[in-house]
Amino acid sequence: MTAAVQVRRVTAADWPRIRAARLVALQDEAAPVAFLDTLEAAAARPDAFWQERAANAAVGSRNAQFVAITADDEWVGNVIGLREEAGTADWAGRPVEHLQVHVVGVWVHPDHRGVGLLGRLVGEVERWATDHGVSRLRLLVHEDNPRAQAAYRKLGFVPSGVVVPLEAGRELEMVLSREPARA
Repeated sequence: MTAAVQVRRVTAADWPRIRAARLVALQDEAAPVAFLDTLEAAAARPDAFWQERAANAAVGSRNAQFVAITADDEWVGNVIGLREEAGTADWAGRPVEHLQVHVVGVWVHPDHRGVGLLGRLVGEVERWATDHGVSRLRLLVHEDNPRAQAAYRKLGFVPSGVVVPLEAGRELEMVLSREPARA
């Protein structure tokens, strides 16, 4: 099933599709513990927000968004990588201790789960990160989302021991680190 699904980086022109896919993802039954966003808030954002988001994620080394698209042109998966520099603060104001890419906005349509699509999406973020000199990925997963925790473990992520308390509950940090081979 995943062979017929293309995974690619977004383009700036994709902004309407990015918005539409986000609204679908926020209707997922796991959305309350999977995203730090609501359907209502996302739907209310102006077009300029989505246009800027797409433009920023389409090129460069600061962030990248990858989507999964079926042969029928249905968007069925999404992931975003945000570069974080050691010595800075992350989106929540917490200190960043490592050069890393923070994996966010992860979603796979229920009809496409369990067939390797998550691995392909995260793999694209990992390739992008490696191409820009980053060997560590991190993500936050809600403590009440065991399905996502298991999926990330299957991809090689391990709990770091860091717990981030947020309004929606405790988020567990998981990391994937692939140090470059030494010559």
